[in-house]
Amino acid sequence: MDSLIAAAARALAAGDPLAALKRVALRDDAPALALRGIAMAQLGDFVRAKALLRRAARAFGPKEAVARARCVVAEAEVALASRDLGWAAKTLEGARATLEEHGDRVNAAHARYLEVRRLLLIGRIDEAERMLARLRPASFPPASRTVHELLVAGIALRRLRTKAARAALARAERAALHARNPALTAEVKSAFLVLNTPAARLIAGGEERLLLLEEVEALLASRAFVVDACRLVVHAHGQGVSLAKRPMLFALARALGEAWPGDVARDALIARAFGSKLADESHRARLRVEIGRLRTVLRTLAGVSATKQGFALAPPRGREVVVLAPPVEGEYAAVLAFLTDGESWSSSALALALGASQRTVQRALDSLAAAGKVESFGRGRARRWMTPPLPGFTTTLLLPAPLPID
Repeated sequence: MDSLIAAAARALAAGDPLAALKRVALRDDAPALALRGIAMAQLGDFVRAKALLRRAARAFGPKEAVARARCVVAEAEVALASRDLGWAAKTLEGARATLEEHGDRVNAAHARYLEVRRLLLIGRIDEAERMLARLRPASFPPASRTVHELLVAGIALRRLRTKAARAALARAERAALHARNPALTAEVKSAFLVLNTPAARLIAGGEERLLLLEEVEALLASRAFVVDACRLVVHAHGQGVSLAKRPMLFALARALGEAWPGDVARDALIARAFGSKLADESHRARLRVEIGRLRTVLRTLAGVSATKQGFALAPPRGREVVVLAPPVEGEYAAVLAFLTDGESWSSSALALALGASQRTVQRALDSLAAAGKVESFGRGRARRWMTPPLPGFTTTLLLPAPLPID
């Protein structure tokens, strides 16, 4: 490695891509191409970064397997940053195996971290946790330890374990200071914001107030009967019943929860659950059937009693009923939740993360764009969507919300 390449690599490690480019911008040898690609990625030009990294991988000779593997890992990181979640995981796995075989443990671990981050983005939290548990970061450099702790915090946040998340972020902050990398320090500060901004709305007794994630965690651990509109689950005394695949039952449960301790008129329930403004006898018969199903689903948690006007929730004595709602609601709240991370997403990546068809996601994006809530740039497969972060809100609890599937 010549002195210019070494100096450029040090500049990139310190988060100074412009200093790196000053040294290698006019060179086309394989190491320089790789460093230029990383620099362009740090500057946010992901398209150019991918092209340079691919050129670098081709330029390295057959005996430079480690260098080629590092280029593959770097390209995967660029793909992840640009929210291209469809990149070949097997290719990254092959590169990681090559790095481990040649003793490059740090870059092999980085490849593993990229896999974990991808799993987190598409909601496969159990897999991400198992994969992360295989790594032992104590011997890694500070930058790698920072990434590790950020992932630990990310998993804890998704599981609503705020104490564990704070501890992991504190460790990440210390490691980032040791790494002296401004980009990592900024990422840790951004993660702390999730804990310190409102994450949901509490609806009880006809009033609303905002909750932090810690307050949400405490609420779910309390004696309250919680209708959770963030995850489409009903919670009570340590148990939870998911209604994510039964949206009509959840609509009824939420309407009853918002009205408690009062009741909800039959016509109002019909409008809420069936979307019908005019109720006839067939609607009332259907409502009786759905209320019967709701009673069956909630039988271990609470009752549903008939009243003169309609129906009311009947939780065990001494239990309060509350509704936990997302900070932002609407038909396409799940799409907005992903876009408000400040990154640019392709429609295919959003479809993968949401578990919906690309056609459904594209319709949602077109509607949001028409309403001025999102914007796109690029064309064809290079088209990306983004929106500025919602001021004063964290979207952690919005992410699992499902979209209607075609």
